Amino acid sequence: MIKVENISKSYGEKKQKILAVDNISFSVEDGEIFGLIGPDGSGKTSIFRMLTTLLHPDSGSAEIEGLDVVEDYKKIRQILGYMPGKFSLYQDLTVEENLEFFASVFNTSIQENYDLIKDIYQQIEPFKDRKAGKLSGGMKQKLALSCALIHKPKVLFLDEPTTGVDPVSRKEFWEMLKRLKQQGITIVVATPYMDEATLCDRVALMQNGKILKIDTPQNICNSYPEDLYEVKTENIPALIKILKEYETTKNTYAFGEFVHVVIKKEKDFKKETLEKFLQEKRFNKIEINKIEATIEDSFILLLSNHE
Repeated sequence: MIKVENISKSYGEKKQKILAVDNISFSVEDGEIFGLIGPDGSGKTSIFRMLTTLLHPDSGSAEIEGLDVVEDYKKIRQILGYMPGKFSLYQDLTVEENLEFFASVFNTSIQENYDLIKDIYQQIEPFKDRKAGKLSGGMKQKLALSCALIHKPKVLFLDEPTTGVDPVSRKEFWEMLKRLKQQGITIVVATPYMDEATLCDRVALMQNGKILKIDTPQNICNSYPEDLYEVKTENIPALIKILKEYETTKNTYAFGEFVHVVIKKEKDFKKETLEKFLQEKRFNKIEINKIEATIEDSFILLLSNHE
């Protein structure tokens, strides 16, 4: 469905150019949910703008269903839906007026494609006469998604769709995406939330305009190359500092109420030895457990390996 080969994008003048996307390649299969996962500034939005024909790449090429994003931009715009990160609908129009407007742009109507948006739109239809600017974050999200779908696109691009949305609305949103996938729509979503990576079929982990790894979330976690432990005591900041001094430690960082400790596999590590070490440093109520890596642990390790 989507094929990207060696695309790059920079901003600014020659002497002060900022490289936003650095020679990346990836593909998206027909009917899958593909995630671009990374923090702000990692290049996700620039990739979206190039794939949705809003920006030209400086180099490289990209195709959507065999259509070139530069040469065939008019045709591509007819087959894709785009939901930008910032709410960009007309805030002084009502819910229904916004939806009617976007349907008319693509020479269709709400009635013609109502079945496609029914599950989503029914949740905000009781408020169809309310102005979009007066909606809550979750309702704005559902309206924006309805407008992106009203012309029955083959590919749906969602740029950080759940930023600033409450946890319940986030969960509902991903359930909606799974139903859309069942209708044969290919979905590309960009998000900084690592927990959302596990809801994608495949993900590309990104940082500083580069792709660090592409695979299924499960394969990324399963391929974690080191041993990983979680450690808990009464003084987490001091614990992080001390653990960095421990001889078998490769990396250590706070993770909720625990500290995650990456242990070099080739090292002879024993829980009992670490516990004794911490006791000698006057730590109390020590808890040490070996754990499986999450997608966030994998991302942190990839970052440390690329520094």
